[in-house]
Amino acid sequence: MRTLPGEVLHLPFRAEPHRMAMDLTTVPETAWFEIDDRYLAEMALRRDLLAGRREEVFAALPCSDAARGEALDMIAAALAAHHPDWFARDGGTVRNHLTGEGFDLAAMDPLEAAGRLVQEDLCLIQDGVFTAAVLCFPSRWRLADKIGKPLADVHGPVPLYAERLARPVDRFFRHLKPGHIACRLNWSLVDDPALFQPGGKWRTEPDTAITVANAGERVFLRVERQTLRRLPASGAVLFGIRVHVYPLAAVPGRDALAAAVRALPAEVQHYKSLLPMRQAVLDWLEGPQAAGGVS
Repeated sequence: MRTLPGEVLHLPFRAEPHRMAMDLTTVPETAWFEIDDRYLAEMALRRDLLAGRREEVFAALPCSDAARGEALDMIAAALAAHHPDWFARDGGTVRNHLTGEGFDLAAMDPLEAAGRLVQEDLCLIQDGVFTAAVLCFPSRWRLADKIGKPLADVHGPVPLYAERLARPVDRFFRHLKPGHIACRLNWSLVDDPALFQPGGKWRTEPDTAITVANAGERVFLRVERQTLRRLPASGAVLFGIRVHVYPLAAVPGRDALAAAVRALPAEVQHYKSLLPMRQAVLDWLEGPQAAGGVS
C-alpha cells in the first residue's frame, strides 16, 4: 500500500486590496479529494463525532434521499478508480482499506458512508436549498442553523455577501454542468486549532493570552479547500470542504499575509473574530520575531 502523501500547504491570501469573489479554478477528478498523512487522525475524529455528536454533524431532509445515494455512488467510484489500493466497492459494501472498515450500505445512510471515506465534509445543495450534510469540521457555524435554508439565508450573516457575491454564486449554481469540478480556497486566522468549531464568530473582546511573543504558536491559519460538482441524475450540487489548520509560524509569505489582514474590511474582521488578536498577529508578522521563518 502506498504511503500517504504529506499535507498540502495552501496559501490563498494575497498582498492586494480585499475583494469578494469566488476565485474559482477547475480541478480534474483525480484531484477531487485530498488524501494525505492527516487522514487516519481526521477519520478517527470523524468517527467519534458521528458516534457521540451525530445530531450536530449529520442532517438530511427527505428530499435529498436520491441525491445522497448518488453522491456516494460517484465518490466511491472515483476513489476506487483513482486509489484502488485504498478503496473498493463490492455490491452493497464499501471498503476503506486505509482504516480497515467496511460499510454495509443497507444499514447506513449513503452520505454518512461517503463522509467516512474522505477527509472532506460533504454538503448537498438542491434547487438553491441546503438539504443534507455530514459536517464534522465546521468553521464556526452550526449545521442545525443552516439545514433547509436557501443559499441566501445560509450566507446571510457573511458581511458583503448579499452585495457582492449573491448574484455570482446564484449564476454559478445555475450554470454548473455535470463533469466539471470547481474549486476555491477560503482562509481565516483562528486561536484554536480544533477542526470541530461550531461557534466563535463575532468576538471583539481583547485576547490578552495572545501576544507578539507567542502569536506564531498560538494563532493558526485555517484554510478551507472547497469543491463543487453537479450530480448528473439528481441535479444536486455536492459541496466538499477540506479544512487545513497550520500554525502561523509554519506559514510562509508573511508580508503578504500581513497585507491581506490589513486589507480586510472592518466588518469582515469582526465576523471572523480577528479583532481580539489582530494587533498581536500584525506585530508578529511584521516584526523581528518572524524573521527566523520563511517570508
